[in-house]
Amino acid sequence: MTIDTFRAHCLSFDGVTESFPFGGDTLVFKVYGKMFALCDADMFESINLKWPPEVNIDRREEYPETVMPGYHMNKAHWSTVAMDGRIPDRVLKEWIRESYDIIVASLPKAKRP
Repeated sequence: MTIDTFRAHCLSFDGVTESFPFGGDTLVFKVYGKMFALCDADMFESINLKWPPEVNIDRREEYPETVMPGYHMNKAHWSTVAMDGRIPDRVLKEWIRESYDIIVASLPKAKRP
């Protein structure tokens, strides 16, 4: 997956915005103000996604060299996924959608897309 594919997929969901709130190289995707994905826009070596703690544990065990505790994030809720080609784009897109869906489910009903 390229950064362009990643951006396009994230922006294809309802209510999503992109910004650089942590500096010029950290690209953050939010749905109604809450983060669901982020990456280093310059190097695009990994992405951070939010999943339930049990999903994070399972994926880290299944893909120990590719899915790691979230870099600079709450390790129980966030994972860093290496963009090294080991995970097929189809799976990455599903995982990004899951992260988005978790955030949407946590929003008040009036704000849900």
